[in-house]
Amino acid sequence: MSSVVDEVPLTLDGEPPKTLGVLDQGALWANLAVSLLGFSGALFLLNPLGDAPLTVTAALVAALVGSLIGTTMVGLAAIPGTQTGRPSMVLLRGLFGARLSYIPTVLNIVQMIGWGAFELWVISMGAMAIFGDAVPYAVWVVVAGILTTALSIWPLGSIRLLRRYVTVAVIISLIWFAVEFLGEATPQDGGSWTAFAPAVDYVIALSVSWVPIAADFARHSRSSRAAFTGVVGGYTLAQVACLGLGVYAVAVAGTAAVTADSTAVFGPFVAAPLGALFFAILVLREADQSFANVYSTTMSLQNLMPRVDRRIISVAIGVLTTAIALIVNVASYGAFLGVIGAVFVPMFAVLAVDYFLLGGARRWNTEEDAPARWSMLVPWALGFAAYWLTTSTPTVEQWDGFWMAAREAIGFTREPWMNGALGAALVAALVTLAIGAVRRAARR
Repeated sequence: MSSVVDEVPLTLDGEPPKTLGVLDQGALWANLAVSLLGFSGALFLLNPLGDAPLTVTAALVAALVGSLIGTTMVGLAAIPGTQTGRPSMVLLRGLFGARLSYIPTVLNIVQMIGWGAFELWVISMGAMAIFGDAVPYAVWVVVAGILTTALSIWPLGSIRLLRRYVTVAVIISLIWFAVEFLGEATPQDGGSWTAFAPAVDYVIALSVSWVPIAADFARHSRSSRAAFTGVVGGYTLAQVACLGLGVYAVAVAGTAAVTADSTAVFGPFVAAPLGALFFAILVLREADQSFANVYSTTMSLQNLMPRVDRRIISVAIGVLTTAIALIVNVASYGAFLGVIGAVFVPMFAVLAVDYFLLGGARRWNTEEDAPARWSMLVPWALGFAAYWLTTSTPTVEQWDGFWMAAREAIGFTREPWMNGALGAALVAALVTLAIGAVRRAARR
């Protein structure tokens, strides 16, 4: 795919090449924003609370607003990676210290392996929607796992491949399906703007879930502007298009069918004229999601094992991810993965304030002996609590029940306009600023 000098260094000691321009980043993030199950996500966009459906206009505005907010967070998280040349979890050495950075690193490894297995399941279910039971599920999982692992071994070459060929094919496919669905179905009538804030919260959550991997790719950008523009521009445009198309795809498939089985949304795509061909392109493209997850796991593990060849790690993670997709019902623990993912919203806010506003960029220490910064755990933890006190997105019953009891214990009422991601980011940012002010006062 590319020469050795144009690829990611094999160990953390190597110098990362700066070969990705704004088109490379834009193509990568646009492809990451288009997900097969993202189409069924239109259900949650249109009716995030289950009893207060939005108008189609309100849903599309929520998709745009939520995407812009979420991708701005991801884009800002990418900039330190470009400036330091360090992967995401290694960057956290500068925020928490080397040893304490292992805490979010382990959490990221757990969630990335889980999401990687989930994506292999999605790819396999998409392939079976086209070919039926002619090829067993296990075969598709293994094929998708091999492809994912290969992409992870040559990550920069894979990104250039996406830009040159895959992105164009995906755009043509989306346009084809949009024309078909617009003429075939009409989305739900009526609705209101009552649940607009929860809908925005849902879309933000879709976007900021990529915060932990942003610097893994941005470290290879030619400039911070290229990284930020690629993330915000590419991801926002593609995610709004994906959710908008999903509104019509769900209308064609039937809300009840998609509610009962999220993969039912695949049916209208395959049934459309030439649908099998264009849907196959979207299924093949889904491999970039599993690739991003496996590669980010590799980069995270290099924070713990900086001198182990990343290719060995990628192969091991690829095999593990494939095994999980074969053995475990990965569709059943998506909510659990969402709980872990919420860890990184307030953490991003702490990093952004410390790096951009409190002078962290001038003193960011990502060495293996970076001293512990215990005080940074405080805003992170408080932001995490704020997320669950203010979010309206349901996850695991026991977990949601715990936070409902916590609200009652402190006399806190969650208002309909509250947004979990923004609440977490705001609390974490303000506490970080307060800690910075105390430090400045102590130095005087």
